[in-house]
Amino acid sequence: MLNDRELDYYSSETQAKVPKQTWMKEKMPQDYWDKGTQSRKSKEQWFKVNVDILMDRMRHNKTDLHVLQWRHGCVIDEGTDGNIKFVRGVDEYSYDGAEFLSFDEANSRWIAPVPAAEPTKRKWDDVPILNQYTKGYLEKECVDWLNKFMDYGKEELTKHSPPDVHLLAKKSVRDPSKLTLTCLATGFYPPDVQLHLRKLRTSLPEHLVTSSGIRPNGDGTYQLRKSVDIMEDDKALYDCYVNHITYKEPVIRKCDEKILCPDCTVPKIQSGLIGGVVGVVVTLVLVAVIIYILMKKGKISEYNHIMTDVVYSYVLERFTT
Repeated sequence: MLNDRELDYYSSETQAKVPKQTWMKEKMPQDYWDKGTQSRKSKEQWFKVNVDILMDRMRHNKTDLHVLQWRHGCVIDEGTDGNIKFVRGVDEYSYDGAEFLSFDEANSRWIAPVPAAEPTKRKWDDVPILNQYTKGYLEKECVDWLNKFMDYGKEELTKHSPPDVHLLAKKSVRDPSKLTLTCLATGFYPPDVQLHLRKLRTSLPEHLVTSSGIRPNGDGTYQLRKSVDIMEDDKALYDCYVNHITYKEPVIRKCDEKILCPDCTVPKIQSGLIGGVVGVVVTLVLVAVIIYILMKKGKISEYNHIMTDVVYSYVLERFTT
């Protein structure tokens, strides 16, 4: 990962280190991928051996699922003058989601936050050259790679994409007398975004709002959605506020009659218009079914188009509740 961009990937299923960015594929020679594949295969075996060791040490049942994770990298600060300053290095392990072992770069030693990690700490600290190598990698080699990747991908890494913002409503599953109001922002980069559901221009407290959290779209952009249950008669009091680095000013979507709400109360209108509305809803469902079939066949990506996400999400929720 460089910042929040995945550069390459390896899994035990593919057995190959592969590029995840076009510019990585173009810039890095085949030798880089071949040697990288061998390195990842070695790490795969290392993980298999060590997760078995930890399960024995923890007296855990080997028929259960256990997870060993390793994260290492470096953080730099690029000054306005273009000079690079090393900020900190990261080299840490976790077991079953809990911190297990981390490297204290300033003092070139390992930190064991749990008793089970003490044997590993003592073993590694007794090999000074190992700690020297770890410190050197974090402060020098990691920074060199980071600079190289930043230079290769500078055009793509500086591209920003603004959010598409949509305000949706449907009958609440928990309380049919209410509406579930959802604000969706998608297709944005970088991932830092402000999104608030508001009543009378006052942001609702986060504990009253259901949030998806910021999630990747699979194409280098991100999405975020937040929902709240409201009284249908009060919907005109609500809006969705979104701000992003790509905006000159925030985007505000008001909760008015234009909101997508197929199952809201239908006002008394002429029968011809009712027929038109029914036709639109039927078309919407047909489009959603087609999208669902194509996705199942792998013909389109779930995130290729914003309305794909909106319509599919809506229909899937309705079919499974």
